Amino acid sequence: MEKHYVMFAAYNRWANARICDAVSLLSPEDYRRDCGAFFKSMHGTLNHLLVADRIWLNRFTGEGDAPTALDQILHEEFQDLRYARSREDERIVKWIASLDESDLAGTFTYTPITNPVQVTQRLAPALAHFFNHQTHHRGHMHMILTVLGRDAPSLDLIYFQRTAEGKPFA
Repeated sequence: MEKHYVMFAAYNRWANARICDAVSLLSPEDYRRDCGAFFKSMHGTLNHLLVADRIWLNRFTGEGDAPTALDQILHEEFQDLRYARSREDERIVKWIASLDESDLAGTFTYTPITNPVQVTQRLAPALAHFFNHQTHHRGHMHMILTVLGRDAPSLDLIYFQRTAEGKPFA
């Protein structure tokens, strides 16, 4: 199971970099345009993913910032957000690589933002949610790029597995 999550951490980093490459070509107006996604714009969605990752990593590790609102804007400028995203992805890769099977079988306890009742659950299923959440909102960003008439990058896991970075996991 360890290799499974190591692969998802590497895939997550790869897919986020591809999205950021595409976003870097947007005008400031298109970057902030409300395209009907859950967090409205590319700006809102990118910020939400960083917010959610920081919340979850704080729950998992007890370290790092833990924003208190899911729609919090952490960075107004795309370049600052892109840099923070890259640093967070490296943090995820490093932390996931430190886990072993006993860690994955273990539990952790946290209090959700949306329903402040303490929850205890196993780590492995929570990691499945963590990576699935990223994929879900990258789908929104793919839709935003399409609505804006831009080329949206292929983000399928199989494409990652065919790259040099993904071949160890294929």
